[in-house]
Amino acid sequence: MEIKKLKDLCIGKGEYGIAAPAEPFSESKYRYLRITDISDNGTLLSDDPKSVSCPGCEKCILQENDIVFARTGNSTGRAFFYEPKYGELVYAGFLIKFHLDDTKVTPKYMKYYTISQTYRNWVNNGPTGSTRGNMSEGDFADMPVFLPSRKQQDAIVNLFSPFDEKIDNNNAIAAELEGMAKDLYDYWFVQFDFPDENGKPYKSSGGKMVWNEELKREIPEGWEVASFSKCIQSINTGLNPRDNFKLNTGGTVRYITVKNLTTNGNIDFSSCDFIDNKARDIVHQRSDISKGDILFASIAPLGRCFLIDESPENWDINESVFSIRPNYTNVTSLFLYMTFMGETFIKTATNSSTGSVFKGIRINDLLNMKTIIPALPVLRSFDKQMNPMFTMKSKCSNEILELASLRNFLLPMLMNGQVKVKGV
Repeated sequence: MEIKKLKDLCIGKGEYGIAAPAEPFSESKYRYLRITDISDNGTLLSDDPKSVSCPGCEKCILQENDIVFARTGNSTGRAFFYEPKYGELVYAGFLIKFHLDDTKVTPKYMKYYTISQTYRNWVNNGPTGSTRGNMSEGDFADMPVFLPSRKQQDAIVNLFSPFDEKIDNNNAIAAELEGMAKDLYDYWFVQFDFPDENGKPYKSSGGKMVWNEELKREIPEGWEVASFSKCIQSINTGLNPRDNFKLNTGGTVRYITVKNLTTNGNIDFSSCDFIDNKARDIVHQRSDISKGDILFASIAPLGRCFLIDESPENWDINESVFSIRPNYTNVTSLFLYMTFMGETFIKTATNSSTGSVFKGIRINDLLNMKTIIPALPVLRSFDKQMNPMFTMKSKCSNEILELASLRNFLLPMLMNGQVKVKGV
């Protein structure tokens, strides 16, 4: 095992990205890589891609063996290892790029190094002369990198690359299923073409519609418009760290914040902090999370939710996450979850958001917002259609968690030589 500085493993110096406004995504333009496009676990997020077009963009196109680091804000230290499979990416100004020298390091080894606890400890402690929220090219250049033998680096890459492929495939399947679910929700509860008693689309087949003054639109006869307070039994939140508990002190309970909730309805368990069992008991007294509850990111961007489909084990939430329990006499978990993920709700809730630094929605504002409440037979039929998709989505998500947990368990032991890949 030897320790090298990052600059000793690179060709040339680190380079800052281009400062240019993001544009709506277009296949005819370069895709723009921003801090928000990179997960804490180093994966490329694809739920809200943007493009960029400006003079000089071509100078900031990532190349094979490039790695970029976020240099500012709460995401400081977030890293992304570029691979050609991502296509052409132009990296933004709050990112710093280094080009790895493949004669000095197995380039992809750095991908795994930057998700290791060793690296995260270095970022969280802050290099000399910098702060956690602001790091320069020089800070990253002087970053210590713990290097096992080249054979061991290669073995680590060969071992975990299939993990990455499986995780990528499962994420793609989960995103596709979430998209199908949103389309079905829109068809039933926005266009109102749910199957009528004859199996035909309700509105298109002449189903009776009535004008609703509150929504300023027609809705199916017999449906109700009411505030969300009628759909929600309770709203709780988790708890931020207090004097009685701290983060990352050796506990194994995952601590979920808004950054771990994704726009495609998942929890990114691979990048969360940890608390111990005593802290979890304290947090759970307030959150009371249970199967069927909906986790709701109260801070913008809204539309990041998670439907708890199994009794939560070994994880809980912080104060910025709402735990919403449906009123099952009026709605179902699936319907309420899909409503919170819908464009209509997100637009209305965003307009109601407050806050000077982090915009968010308050509990009372959410409860007072209006929504449709369909007839219960329609909701039950909707659940029947949705359940197979969510079962498959949950299976994909559980496999991702298992693979990420196994990788994170093995990685430090492989890096420090405690265990070796057979034959190395």
